[in-house]
Amino acid sequence: MSELSLITQRTDKWVNRLKGYQDRIKEPQTMLVEGRLTRMVGLTLEAVGCRSTIGGRCMIETAEGARTEAEVVGFSGERLYLMPTGDIRGLEQDCRVIPMGLTSMAHVGPALLGRVIDGGGKPIDSKGPVHTTDTMPLHGRAMNPLGRQAITKPLDVGIGAINSLLTVGQGQRIGLFAGSGVGKSVLLGMMTKYTKADIVVVGLIGERGREVNEFVRKTLGAEGLARAVVVASPADDPPLMRMHGAMLATSIAEYFRDQGKNVLLLMDSLTRYAQAQREIALAINEPPATKGYPPSVFSKLPSLVERAGNSDEGKGSITAFYTVLTEGDDTNDPIADASRAILDGHIHLSRLLAEAGHFPAIDMEASVSRLMTEIVPESHQDMAREFRKINSTYQKNADLINVGAYQPGTNPAVDQAIDMHESMLEFLQQRINEAVSFEESIQGLQSVLQQRDLVAMPNPS
Repeated sequence: MSELSLITQRTDKWVNRLKGYQDRIKEPQTMLVEGRLTRMVGLTLEAVGCRSTIGGRCMIETAEGARTEAEVVGFSGERLYLMPTGDIRGLEQDCRVIPMGLTSMAHVGPALLGRVIDGGGKPIDSKGPVHTTDTMPLHGRAMNPLGRQAITKPLDVGIGAINSLLTVGQGQRIGLFAGSGVGKSVLLGMMTKYTKADIVVVGLIGERGREVNEFVRKTLGAEGLARAVVVASPADDPPLMRMHGAMLATSIAEYFRDQGKNVLLLMDSLTRYAQAQREIALAINEPPATKGYPPSVFSKLPSLVERAGNSDEGKGSITAFYTVLTEGDDTNDPIADASRAILDGHIHLSRLLAEAGHFPAIDMEASVSRLMTEIVPESHQDMAREFRKINSTYQKNADLINVGAYQPGTNPAVDQAIDMHESMLEFLQQRINEAVSFEESIQGLQSVLQQRDLVAMPNPS
């Protein structure tokens, strides 16, 4: 190589290096300012010396190199309030706090089907990593309410009593209201296996770890899991992770809805989501309001629920069932009352019916589907209305009937209700391993009401 060629090569090398420096001057890199951990009260961490946005992620690093991820949930003056998403053992004063500048995103894709993941999207089913292909905002996107597709079609959930008397539409949002131990999880498992939806997304938020295991292995089973995604964030997870679990389940449902799928979203429970937000809000000194729930809880609930339903883009839908734990069987609990107002219907499960061995323990008098009249024909509505009327007549006179104080022949409507009571109870019950299609549900309702006509006929003798 000649001396001139060598000089030319070196000159080009330095020109390219200088050009790179010029590009960096034009687009300066954002300075990463680290802070330090100054205080910890409960699960709330306080940091100074750094800046980040609400919802931004920070990495907390100990002197030994251990790392814990946290999210910014508030600030006051120079202080940032952080909530950890993992284990906080090992943290100490003056730990490094490194803002990561990232907002929460949900990693989604078809590979999630048949998998069980935690609130952070990591698999917990020992089946290896999940190879996701897309991302969705964990907190969802704003949707124009006037752009939503109308709810016009019923959804077959495989439960005869719901299909016939509390018909649910594709894109409707229903609450399952009940105390503990009356069959909420079992009912959700039945709908997971028997529904006619394309995809099922299950969010187990704040439940016992044993219940998560039983739901996945027994209630759901291999057949139900094949077309489902389970997001499990049990009770021992940090409150922020429990909230992320609920939002992640909703983001996954939104992803499949945007693919044109009819999605069934089952979340157990909305109450645990609200309690997680209460823990966070009280930890950062938000004043409590109704029964200890701060105001932010009642703004978080509709923000989560409104993400379900029909989309303003495409033809997909999210039909959502949210369980609501009525503490002490109090149906006027603040969360139950707030949830009832923002949902498109509510199904109450009765402890008295559950204790009597009646399953599913649906209290028909206290339950309603607000969209049933818009998605089923008039003949179906008439049958459901007549069934409810007869059932209500019996319930109003049940005390007199049970103690033998009612005299037959006193009231023809009560006589008819007594004669039909057994067949109506049999119609409302369903075995756990039994699926009842929408058509079978209507036929069963017709069969019960035909007995009404036979009872009303005069005795040939």
